[in-house]
Amino acid sequence: MSMTLIEHIEVGSGGAASMTFSSIPTGGTYTDLLLVYSLRPTNTNVEGIYISFNGSTSNFSARYLEGNGSSASSGAGIARYIGAFQGTTSNTFGNGQVYIPNFASSNAKSWSVDNVTEANQTAAYQDIIAGLWNDTTAISSITISLNSATIAQYSSATLYGITAGSDGTTAVS
Repeated sequence: MSMTLIEHIEVGSGGAASMTFSSIPTGGTYTDLLLVYSLRPTNTNVEGIYISFNGSTSNFSARYLEGNGSSASSGAGIARYIGAFQGTTSNTFGNGQVYIPNFASSNAKSWSVDNVTEANQTAAYQDIIAGLWNDTTAISSITISLNSATIAQYSSATLYGITAGSDGTTAVS
């Protein structure tokens, strides 16, 4: 597999309402995308993280498995939800990644998430999510945002392009 850095964003002073990757090449350069993030909210609440593609917030569905340190749940996910973070422990960031195979195809776009909250407390969230964006448009931009808070300073996200091997499958090079 070949991974190439497309873009890296680090939130500056004062925080940010969202983080947008808007320079995604859709002309066959990459087969898949990998978005890796390290975030924290500016408040101390549990904040949901949400994703959108090409500015769209519709036609999303998901299934999830989530644990919080004392219980687990699973089911139909909240559309666009890619995990939860908490800002209760100073200077501690939650981490996750979203993998998007065949992002430029003319089929619906599937995506998967592995996400974890880091906090010095009883409840810490771990999420595994499988999602679908039922749209045939190639993904040319990705935005992540929190449900009600600002993304805190020093939060970061990095987008990588994944290149398939010569036989059309993702191969280790």
